[in-house]
Amino acid sequence: MHIVGRFRRITSTLTVSVMAFAGLVALARSADADGPGSGAPWVVSLGDSAISGEAGRWAGNTNQDSSEIDALGSTAYYDNAANNAEQIPGCHRSKSAEIYIGGGVNGLNLACSGAHTNSQNYDPDSDFKPGLDFYNDGAGHLGQALMLQQFAASHNVKTVTMLIGANNYHFADIVQTCVEDWILSPSWWRDYCQDDDSITPTFQPGNVAAETANIKGSIFNVRQAMLNAGYADSSYTIVVQTYWDPIPYGSQFRYDETGWTRQSTGGCGVWNKDADWANNTAFATINSSVRDAFNQAGLANSRLLDISGIVNGHRLCENTDGLLEERGLSSWTQPGAADNSEWINQIRTTSTITGPYQLQEDVHTNYWGQLAMRNCLRQAYNNGAVRGGSCYPSGGVDWQGEPNIALY
Repeated sequence: MHIVGRFRRITSTLTVSVMAFAGLVALARSADADGPGSGAPWVVSLGDSAISGEAGRWAGNTNQDSSEIDALGSTAYYDNAANNAEQIPGCHRSKSAEIYIGGGVNGLNLACSGAHTNSQNYDPDSDFKPGLDFYNDGAGHLGQALMLQQFAASHNVKTVTMLIGANNYHFADIVQTCVEDWILSPSWWRDYCQDDDSITPTFQPGNVAAETANIKGSIFNVRQAMLNAGYADSSYTIVVQTYWDPIPYGSQFRYDETGWTRQSTGGCGVWNKDADWANNTAFATINSSVRDAFNQAGLANSRLLDISGIVNGHRLCENTDGLLEERGLSSWTQPGAADNSEWINQIRTTSTITGPYQLQEDVHTNYWGQLAMRNCLRQAYNNGAVRGGSCYPSGGVDWQGEPNIALY
């Protein structure tokens, strides 16, 4: 009986030891594996052209040789493994996009130029535009929320940052209409875009409420994607961003609104009154819609990052910056280029449009603007203790060549 008891004690001890060892092995494997809560940290970006990196190839503007401002070259938007094509044509996920904050944190860009809150699958001859939804047509076209879900299931996603809504408000159409009205109407009989029948319904209260609900729905889709991938709300953060204002007020343009110079030289052909309306109504409404959606969603693990003023002093045709040739520069690589350059791409819809520029790059943050946004996001990430706030330029560039940005 004593022998049996001693055998039982030995067997029990061995069993506990084996179980403990197995637990340590499992823990070690878990530490090496990627997935929710384990592995190298990732930040993921979702949304439209404002965050995908559209225009990120160009470091400022010039009407001379495009090579003077070509910071990334012809592969700027290639994002496939071989670096020879886009994964989704036209998404323009540039290599200067904000999501690549570095410092041991990996970045994944799932945003797409032209995206709405809902996926847009046009005819076969057009580009697919994934929205912040769970779209899946069975032919390889997936919504950004579904892409996030699939990626997060096997990677340690710590932050998801999103910027969406401008295309719901037909941002590109508004820009085109305002420029056309400036070009086609004389100074003594000015046709303003702000009261065009194609634009005014967009900013009526009913439509604003509907688009705010769509943006809020996108925020909830991000949360649902992460839940589906196995994440508790407390294990990651959603950063909701506002939009930058690309043009100054009418009194801040460096070219007169009459004559042809405002467009032929500056690439910013809009009437002063429309520029004021764009700042006070169009962009203000879009950003208010984003803020209201954020507040209505009310997620405890979300933060609001206001970047509406991040290009102040460097907006298109602003009287505080200029084309490279106007500021005595011959290349974007020269000292002081960032401080003296525009961080918004020209509107190249008339005589200034020639390759290698692309129409969809118009009025988007260029290389300097993208790096400014990256600096802002890195500070917001805050080594994983994510915070919100407002970002503004503070002058000069840092050791990484990014514009200095202050986050308040």
